[in-house]
Amino acid sequence: MSKNKRAHWRFSSPLSVLQQRAFLCAEIRRFFAARQVLEVTTPVLSHHGNTDVHIEMFQTQALLPDHNAAYLRTSPEFFHKRLLASGAGDLFEIARVFRRGERTPLHHPEFTLLEWYRLDFNLADLMQEVVALVQQLLAAFVQPAIKVTTLSYQELFQTVVGLDPFSVSDQALHDRCQAHGYSGAALSRTEAFDFLFACVIQPELSAGQRFTDGLLLHRFPVAMAALAAADPEQPDRCLRFEFLWRGVELANGYQELTDAVEQRARFVADNRLRQAADKAQLPLDEHLLAALDHGLPACSGVALGLERLLMCLLGLDDLDQVTGFIPENS
Repeated sequence: MSKNKRAHWRFSSPLSVLQQRAFLCAEIRRFFAARQVLEVTTPVLSHHGNTDVHIEMFQTQALLPDHNAAYLRTSPEFFHKRLLASGAGDLFEIARVFRRGERTPLHHPEFTLLEWYRLDFNLADLMQEVVALVQQLLAAFVQPAIKVTTLSYQELFQTVVGLDPFSVSDQALHDRCQAHGYSGAALSRTEAFDFLFACVIQPELSAGQRFTDGLLLHRFPVAMAALAAADPEQPDRCLRFEFLWRGVELANGYQELTDAVEQRARFVADNRLRQAADKAQLPLDEHLLAALDHGLPACSGVALGLERLLMCLLGLDDLDQVTGFIPENS
């Protein structure tokens, strides 16, 4: 074994990070205890997959002889919704999750999600609770409060990119991507918006050129809904939001879809997209669909990256700085 490999056994971050992370988790629990939100623990392994075409799962041996495989969860969402349909009420979890192939300064294949669900909360209610949590944590870390701007997806694209995502033609959208350096085959509308967001909008958010430190971005195109309900007043949009801190996405939340038929159709459509992209189709979570069919109470839910949150609270810019055991040395 080389000397270089021998050196990699060490925890690479300052040991104070362990104390800061423990303090962060304690403050999160204090926040939810004050609101009487129940902490839960749900399974890491499941028979079922996440069909999202942009997320890849780790697969392992089957849990039972009559199944082909098991999957490491990418989120505790499906189990949380089964709990909600069972009558558990408001709940949260500090959950280890896994996503294959994700490795950048802002992505690790194993990380922690703080995920929570609130009954009878609409999108605006949950957006404000996310801000309340962040501001309380800033105070706990002896940091000043941040200013937060609220914008719709449409307003953001009009302001920064100069186009309306709900009326721009496919050709004009493609031309704009090319103007910003894209040179590949024609992108889908969702792919084109994601490209422009990454190449045009996020750099401005990171540099603080247009907006305050915090940004609540809401009313995404309905094609980006995932498990969010469509906006009944604007059916081309969905009841989804993201919270970004200086361009870093910290939280992704939904006013939840409760229609089992619509959710099944979205899962099937996801698998068609996966097949078209030469990706494995994944088994649908029939337990989740049965829970929705039984009746998911009206609720909103959000997932927040805990390591990203700690990184931002400490003024750092790379997950490796708050992780210690990085994927290459695990």
